[in-house]
Amino acid sequence: MRHESVVALGGGHGLYATLSALRHVTDDLTAVVTVADDGGSSGRLREEMGIVPPGDLRMALSALCEDGEWGRIWRDVLQTRFSTPGPLDGHALGNLLIAGLWERTGDVVEGLDWVARLLRAQGRVLPLAEEPLQISAMIYGENVSSVARGQVAVASSGGRVTGLSIEPSRPKVPRATLDAIAGASAVVLGPGSWYTSVLVHFLVEPVAQALVEAGPRTVLTLNIAYEDAETGGSDRVDDIRALRRLEPAFRPAVVLADASHGRDRALVEEIEEWGSQLVVLNLKRSDALDRHDVTLLTNAYSQVLGGLSG
Repeated sequence: MRHESVVALGGGHGLYATLSALRHVTDDLTAVVTVADDGGSSGRLREEMGIVPPGDLRMALSALCEDGEWGRIWRDVLQTRFSTPGPLDGHALGNLLIAGLWERTGDVVEGLDWVARLLRAQGRVLPLAEEPLQISAMIYGENVSSVARGQVAVASSGGRVTGLSIEPSRPKVPRATLDAIAGASAVVLGPGSWYTSVLVHFLVEPVAQALVEAGPRTVLTLNIAYEDAETGGSDRVDDIRALRRLEPAFRPAVVLADASHGRDRALVEEIEEWGSQLVVLNLKRSDALDRHDVTLLTNAYSQVLGGLSG
């Protein structure tokens, strides 16, 4: 069954898996991508050019490349990373292409649309905001609280995140991003780095409001592994509690979890108290501890999206 229109929110490898699955479920797919990365090639371009970090946007575009020789070639070109003794070392070619189109068009959304045309992308990629975000988190560990600033610092902190904020606190959000969420027949949030790729959406006020309103049509996809440094020492029920604290008005229709979490009584009770439906399915790749299998994810989304209310 093909779903009418779907918006997927997140960043990095989690969103890549989601988009790779959803492209088989809908003919109208839009990705809304976080723009807080400050590491690697993206971080360097962000600092040098003052632009939105392009890396997670590049990953999303790669996931949507045309399913054919043209798309596969351009997907590989986008992901090509230079290894040189000079200043190009570590840069992804796709990041440079996106940065070049932004410089030419002067518009983040228009530049991404041009890249999508080149790739013959089966979907659209939009940014969470039109300006780069800096994430800051209060980290509790070893009986001491400290502040981590920047996505890389938060993701590698190793302590428990007890507070989250962004700068600027009221970033400019593209109209296209808000319209996509409002107009979608289904919204998929997660998986991904919980604080820096998932919860960050709720720190951007108009997007948070759009997600609250889209709750009855939303599937929240939980992560699989426990080993992610960003959520070290916590469990999936702690992820849900962190989301509920951050945005109490948000309630998804469905919470999708891997079978490895299906017997977690605390998780089951939390989601039941939340008023959402927990769907537990086998989602994990057989060769990985924490990655979703695209085929299994495709089947899961095909199953749960059909039952959402409009």
